[in-house]
Amino acid sequence: MSGSLGTPAPPPHRAWARWGALRTGLAAAGVLALAGLAWGEWAGWPMLAAPLAQALSDRLGRPVSLSAWPPSAPLPQPAPGAAAGPAVDRFSLRFLGGLRLALPQLTVAAPPWAGAPPTLQARDLRMHLRYRDLWRAWRQHALHIHSLQASAVVIDLVRMADGQASWLLVPAGGAAWSLPTFDALRLPDGRVQWRDALLHLDAQARWVLALQPAAGSQAFTLDGSASGQFQGRPVQASLRASLGQGGSADAALAAPLQLALQAVVGRAQLSFDGGVADAAAWVGRPGWLGPAGLQGLAGKFTLQGPSLAAVGDPVGVTLPTTRPFRSAGRLRKDGSTWYVVFDDARIGKSQLHGAFSYDTARPVPLLAGRLAGPRLLLADLGPAVGVPTAEVLAAPHPGRLLPDRPFDLAALRVMDANVLIDIDMLDLDTRHLEPLRPLRAHLQLSGGVLDIDAIEARAGPGRLHGSVQLDGRQATAALSSDLRWEGLRLEQWIHQDRGSGKPPWASGTVKGLARLQGQGNSTASILSHLKGRLQADWQNGRISHLAVEAAGLDLAQALGVLIKGDDALVVNCAVADLVADKGVFKPRLMVVDNTDSTLWLDGSVSLATEALDLRVVVSPKDFSPLALRAPLRLRGSLADPQISVETSRLAGRVGLAALLALINPLAGLLPLLDPGDSEAAAHDAAGCRQLDRRVNKRVTKPLGKQATAPSRGGPLLSR
Repeated sequence: MSGSLGTPAPPPHRAWARWGALRTGLAAAGVLALAGLAWGEWAGWPMLAAPLAQALSDRLGRPVSLSAWPPSAPLPQPAPGAAAGPAVDRFSLRFLGGLRLALPQLTVAAPPWAGAPPTLQARDLRMHLRYRDLWRAWRQHALHIHSLQASAVVIDLVRMADGQASWLLVPAGGAAWSLPTFDALRLPDGRVQWRDALLHLDAQARWVLALQPAAGSQAFTLDGSASGQFQGRPVQASLRASLGQGGSADAALAAPLQLALQAVVGRAQLSFDGGVADAAAWVGRPGWLGPAGLQGLAGKFTLQGPSLAAVGDPVGVTLPTTRPFRSAGRLRKDGSTWYVVFDDARIGKSQLHGAFSYDTARPVPLLAGRLAGPRLLLADLGPAVGVPTAEVLAAPHPGRLLPDRPFDLAALRVMDANVLIDIDMLDLDTRHLEPLRPLRAHLQLSGGVLDIDAIEARAGPGRLHGSVQLDGRQATAALSSDLRWEGLRLEQWIHQDRGSGKPPWASGTVKGLARLQGQGNSTASILSHLKGRLQADWQNGRISHLAVEAAGLDLAQALGVLIKGDDALVVNCAVADLVADKGVFKPRLMVVDNTDSTLWLDGSVSLATEALDLRVVVSPKDFSPLALRAPLRLRGSLADPQISVETSRLAGRVGLAALLALINPLAGLLPLLDPGDSEAAAHDAAGCRQLDRRVNKRVTKPLGKQATAPSRGGPLLSR
């Protein structure tokens, strides 16, 4: 009866049978799954090689290959002695304890625009990533790799002139990746080929790298060498980097990174011994290959070469062309600013020191600081204004004295400068003149215009001051100068040693000014286009009596001076007023008036052709029984001046004397008698004194432009 009321329940033994079959199936599936996982872990999941390569290709935006080493592009043989480790013969990926990847070969292709070999090739690659690091990378943090090693790595870096760089791995539609950081890294044989259009670099490097933080062992070492071309100059370099002792990765990267560098660029040689204060802030930091890289770098350096310009040109710093130099100092980088202290710098025979900052964050980099030192020889800086030296240049054109080496005007536009100059002694490179002690000036370079103002130099009690400007904004440079001198004592500034008991050829104080402008692309070219005014005034002067009589060819009085001894004639007035036009200087008035006679000079000096054509005439104020009174001529060139007597007047006097001597020997002396011309001398002296007053008024007029100290760049600038 109960059966008619509904469907009967299944027997209990049949329900248990169904549940048992399900459990058996699940267990079998679990066993199979575990077996599959075990097999996958044992085999290394080879079926994931192709999907992983495709995923990386999509992620990086360029082809990635995980295949066996391609015979068409084999890596070079490992370096001798390199610990390559066991070879990897197949793809392997394991998930237990983090991701563990082993590859016989990894290739990351170059971007299509590069037209270069693969950006990265690695052989026998092993990498271990922890899941927490992968999670952080997924959250947009830089990827941290627990360990990485490879038997050989080849990297090909290319950067184009527009800034595109092959090492910037750009995800599709995303931003550039940051470089990874590591706990352990072992690359015993690394090669780099770097071609950089922005740096003008084409170099090859080879290195051995190990980062293995273990208690009691060195955490990080990098030994490398490089060769190639930088800024068109041959380069040879070697680098050793190491981290201090550390038992953990964090402790290792918190230690200072020690760096030792030896480099030769062209003929300039550099050695650096220092480091980076916080390696973790530098190793793997985004942009460490760019201008903001090398953060926290500091150390000592030595630098030497054939010229300062040989060092400045490769790094884009405008430095003068000089004689060979060597220097030692300290260097530090803070943000985008470099700080350099030169504790000792020798240029030729010059001895200098200084402290500078170089700010690269500005649209135009700025060099600021102070240059000082006990001694500077003008000859050591001669090449900067075109003066040739055996170490730098060949001799100028035969027969020419003025230097014609072209200026490097482009160098004036690559940076700005604000530098104070404080030199204890400037040697003018001549045995005839005393050095200037001291020399101070303010150098400013902005937009291709070089200003040297607040010039202040001393020669004994004398003073030289003013300003000079070189405008290099156009294809042809423009020079303007406003220089003044006063209180220069001739007997102290000009060496005139005539022996004991003899007075100097000339003594007294000189003041004057030079307001000149010129255009050209070399010293000789600018001088050949000079125009302006040069004036000088000689006060409280004395001049050798013998020199005056010899200049006037007064034989009798010169003989008398020789017999009784030379004495010094008082100079009543001496003024020079010269006008320059197209490089030719002509005196409007050039007079020396003394108690014995008046000397005046006319003619011209051409800096365009270097030709001399000057005439010296002496107007005596007193009677002389034996005087030829023939003007002197100074001709020839600056390189080969020639002094002669004006033969027309001299021949006339001598010829007339000879004819009269035939009549009577005493009559032959009549043409040689000179009564003097005191009236003409007085006229010349009056003009001299009038011009003297005008010169004094102009020289004593104050200069308006004053120096301002350059901005200090940081603690390294304090000595």
